[in-house]
Amino acid sequence: MDYREEFLQIWHQHVSRPGSEKLLDWLDNKTDFFSAPASTRFHGACEGGLCMHSLNVYHALHDTFFTEGDSEESFAICALLHDLCKVEEYEKDGDGWKHYKLKGHGERSAALAEELLNDAGALSLTEEEMLCIRWHMGFADDKENWNCYGAAIEKYQNVLWTHTADMVASRVLGV
Repeated sequence: MDYREEFLQIWHQHVSRPGSEKLLDWLDNKTDFFSAPASTRFHGACEGGLCMHSLNVYHALHDTFFTEGDSEESFAICALLHDLCKVEEYEKDGDGWKHYKLKGHGERSAALAEELLNDAGALSLTEEEMLCIRWHMGFADDKENWNCYGAAIEKYQNVLWTHTADMVASRVLGV
């Protein structure tokens, strides 16, 4: 099974809220999500790296932190959509990639997921999902926002788990 097939299998198995199929169709047919890199020089700096990285975050999050009573759907949404804003932001540049980086990719990923789900007539993201996606970069944010990150963790421990899974995927697994 390739990375795209694995992503689709996890999505179909765990994500069923209204609008989820429309969001998946957008990802699969109207963006470069399954072919884009996750970064230009670091984790997932290869064709398909964004999908690979998202799957690694999912597995790190689910395999390490999922407990009975947690929402399979929320874990899948947070992990698989945490870098959503990276679609259509990379361009092949010789042997590497050029990234048109806009500031605040945690906020942009959360806002894009929310917009797509709402546009599809869905229930939208929960507050916890929004905060997990928003803060998946942890303290790699402007220092004046650190207290907000801490408050989000205090309210929802999955904010910290999502950040930790992202670090495991990018810094330990390298994708």
